[in-house]
Amino acid sequence: MIATLRGEVIQIEENALVVELGGVGLRVFVPAPLRSRLKPGEGISLFTHLVVREDALTLYGFESQAERDLFTLLLGVDGVGPKVSLAVLSTLSLEAVQQAVVAEQADVLGRVPGVGKKTAQKIVLYLHDRFKPGDSLSRLSALSDKDGEVLAALTSLGYSVVEAQTAIQSLPKDAPDDVEQRLRLALQYFTG
Repeated sequence: MIATLRGEVIQIEENALVVELGGVGLRVFVPAPLRSRLKPGEGISLFTHLVVREDALTLYGFESQAERDLFTLLLGVDGVGPKVSLAVLSTLSLEAVQQAVVAEQADVLGRVPGVGKKTAQKIVLYLHDRFKPGDSLSRLSALSDKDGEVLAALTSLGYSVVEAQTAIQSLPKDAPDDVEQRLRLALQYFTG
């Protein structure tokens, strides 16, 4: 119904933004990483998904169409509602979700707040056949060997798998191939 919106952020709430659009402020629930980067007064363009319930109309917004597509896919999983879907996108990158599904690592999804072991297994089972080469979500099939070593080093330092994967995903595309340098850059994610 409402596919996109463009406006000005006028307020940042605990789990949503208020975006002014033509003199009307719309509350839009967005993933935490997006919310933390924005400031009131900034312009924003979002891909949206409207959830219609008997007692509420709730708008969810995403930076990319791929994020919105994943949100919609997650809503198809039995027992996963909009809040859990948003929690997944707030905790893990698209690539981390895809990798967890492709590698059948339900424990990675199980670390998302609100996602238990059974729900994580349902997500993996439901999404496994939906991630095919060429999909907009299929940008990463598995960690490279060097990033696997960085992941192992970060988890041995006490970071969770989710935290380590997020740090690895934050590495710039032009990051050196050397494992030690990649590890240093990944550690900067936690201090930066």
